Amino acid sequence: MFRRLREDINSVFDRDPAARNFLEVLTNYPGLHALLIHRLSHRLWRANLRWLARSLSTFSRWLTGIEIHPGATIGRRFFIDHGMGVVIGETAEVGDDVTLYQGVTLGGTSWNKGKRHPTLEDGVIVGAGAKILGPFSVGAGAKIGSNAVVTKEVPAGATVVGIPGKIVKRDEPDAAESLEVDPERREAIRRKFGFDAYGVSEDMPDPVARSIQAMLDHMHAVDERLERMCQTLRKVDASYREGELPELRDEDFAEVLDDACKMPEKAPAAEATAKAGEGERRG
Repeated sequence: MFRRLREDINSVFDRDPAARNFLEVLTNYPGLHALLIHRLSHRLWRANLRWLARSLSTFSRWLTGIEIHPGATIGRRFFIDHGMGVVIGETAEVGDDVTLYQGVTLGGTSWNKGKRHPTLEDGVIVGAGAKILGPFSVGAGAKIGSNAVVTKEVPAGATVVGIPGKIVKRDEPDAAESLEVDPERREAIRRKFGFDAYGVSEDMPDPVARSIQAMLDHMHAVDERLERMCQTLRKVDASYREGELPELRDEDFAEVLDDACKMPEKAPAAEATAKAGEGERRG
């Protein structure tokens, strides 16, 4: 028991540089308090003392601001930093060395009994305010950004941000064909469309910005291809690019112009006919 307690306290030192000494962590870290009380309530839950287990977890929520259902399964060296507003559902499963920050929810999306909360594998880090909703797994070593809403399975080592959550980095990224682009022409296209996609840091990529960046690169590639086609056409026909558009002649539009000139003359006649008809109705 004491060895497990020491392990939990050492995990706080490993992940919180503000921790100074053993006594401070033991007496002033609500995440540690919630974890210790949960271990007791979880034993009561498994012993079928459900009311007592729920009552103890309610006391823990009142004391720490962290709500952990006694039915949830939590591994070793689990660390909740700050902790206020953390909610962990009944069928949630948390692996070893997992870190949660304040406001995290491991919730369910179904009212049916059975597995309805997420499973966090070893080494997962979940940022402040993130919501992980549903009976799926978050792979080992994955990172969930602050305030992200995750409703689908996350592969191991991935980084997820946004609402809804999007994968912006993988442990083993998919191989993509690199485009050979001229940096000056790429910058010219960027300025033309007024979008600073290339100012996005790779350390914290934006999925929308990366999508627009890919579109701009594609436009750049198409522009290069058209330029090469024009060069080939100039070799075949030297007059290409020097040819002028056919001249527009007035006689080609004579009938259209005549009709346009006659339209104002028809308007007074139509007005006279309308007045005559109105006079007959009055007579």
